[in-house]
Amino acid sequence: MLPMQPISQELVAQAKAGDETAIAAVIARMMPLIRKNALANRAPGLELDDAIQEGLIGLFEALRRYDAARQLPFVPFAAACIRHAQQDARRAATRKKHAPLNDSVPLPEDQPSPGPEEQAIASETFDRVMRRIDTLLSPLERAALAASLDGQSAAAAARRLHSTPKAVENALARARRKLREAD
Repeated sequence: MLPMQPISQELVAQAKAGDETAIAAVIARMMPLIRKNALANRAPGLELDDAIQEGLIGLFEALRRYDAARQLPFVPFAAACIRHAQQDARRAATRKKHAPLNDSVPLPEDQPSPGPEEQAIASETFDRVMRRIDTLLSPLERAALAASLDGQSAAAAARRLHSTPKAVENALARARRKLREAD
């Protein structure tokens, strides 16, 4: 256990009675232990902040259930309540039923999905570009552009198109020039 400032029975009684200053003092004195246990109980689905929160819940439960008449020191009792609360949270987070959430990749929140208007505009723009490609470019230029967009080298595209790499490079250069000039 981490060394911490002692907690008097009087301070515990005041905290148990709802004195906010006493509660804050108990939390401050127990926080090193809560953080240490939280670090040990992190798991997929239970982040550090969540584990600390569970430890605080365990501390409040210890304050609620503590009975000074039993002559038990508060700190070991509270430490056990904190540890158990954090371990319970870890077990709950790592249950198989939570695996889909724990193993999933979060969707980016800063990119809202396009609405119907944006989709219609994008579709019209795509159609306009495709018509421009069909009308401005020769079959070889279209094939060279498609190969380039697929990440193929000029040599690979030339083999597929039964041409030379230089002819494919020239066709790609012409296609780029024609599309730039059409804008």
